[in-house]
Amino acid sequence: MEDWEEQFLSHWDVEHAESFLPASTSRDSWQFYSLAYGIDGNTAMYRATGKVQYLDRALLYVDNMVNKARDSWSLEGSQFDDEYKGWSSGHPETLGEEVPLYESYCWRYVTRLLRVIRETPALYGNARYRDRYERLLEFSETDIFEKWFQRGADAHIYRENAHMASHWASIAMDLALMTSDAARKERYREVFVNITSSLRKQVRTSPLNAAAFFWSDEWGVHSGPGQDVSHGNGVVAYIVEAHEVGMEWTDEDVRALLVTLDSVIWPSDGQYAQFVDGSGRGDGWFNDGFMKLGRYDAKLQLRLETHMVGWNTQFFGNAALNVRLLSERSAH
Repeated sequence: MEDWEEQFLSHWDVEHAESFLPASTSRDSWQFYSLAYGIDGNTAMYRATGKVQYLDRALLYVDNMVNKARDSWSLEGSQFDDEYKGWSSGHPETLGEEVPLYESYCWRYVTRLLRVIRETPALYGNARYRDRYERLLEFSETDIFEKWFQRGADAHIYRENAHMASHWASIAMDLALMTSDAARKERYREVFVNITSSLRKQVRTSPLNAAAFFWSDEWGVHSGPGQDVSHGNGVVAYIVEAHEVGMEWTDEDVRALLVTLDSVIWPSDGQYAQFVDGSGRGDGWFNDGFMKLGRYDAKLQLRLETHMVGWNTQFFGNAALNVRLLSERSAH
């Protein structure tokens, strides 16, 4: 694990200064899309090492985003005229708009960070962290989830693609585990169950390997080529997190995903499929989901340690966390 932390630190300050810190203060929700990786990587490295410098950096990014949020009615070009707080997009195709995808893509890792604080007594019992936790949780409940739910759940929460909906399933799951409001908890659980049920209906046996999974990102479609691997990372990240808290997804499901990566998507070193049915030529970017399966299988983790694609703090942080969790499992 020390080797992964060393690699992490060799990129840590550069990525912070050149990418993540400016994105966090930008007021541009499009930049939050890639900022998600910085939050996830730092959270993972904190979970791997217990060193609060990594937690503090992830929290800095979230604090910056929240501090830069503005009332919707004051955002020039926004398609909404309400009092929920948020940000507009700087992307040319969505310029000036409030975009649920950009926010949810990032916020699934914000709520995961908050759950780390809630589930770590030394953090939750510390007034400095507790105060930030309470503030950021309320923002997440009101100005992320409630905002997009009230603006239209069918359009903004129950998204048109499986991977986009999975981000909201992650957020809803985390909020259900943290909120103290019974009515909110019921709504979060309803959203989680609804999206999970839809994803369950999507999953089929792989046409290449009966022990692997196949799914399409298009609801109701069960033919190839299926989900592209790049966006499929989001679905896998969600399943891993739900499995870890014992919600819906089972050990058997995780084993099927392991086979999907190890035998269908990545059948040999240097060759990667573009789609989950094994077709196409992909780029091997697994950081945001598939590589998190390494925490369940030592052989896969060793294989990932030879993987040369996507070496950044998200990759290194999650590799270190995989090692930590494998060690804890072997100790039991």
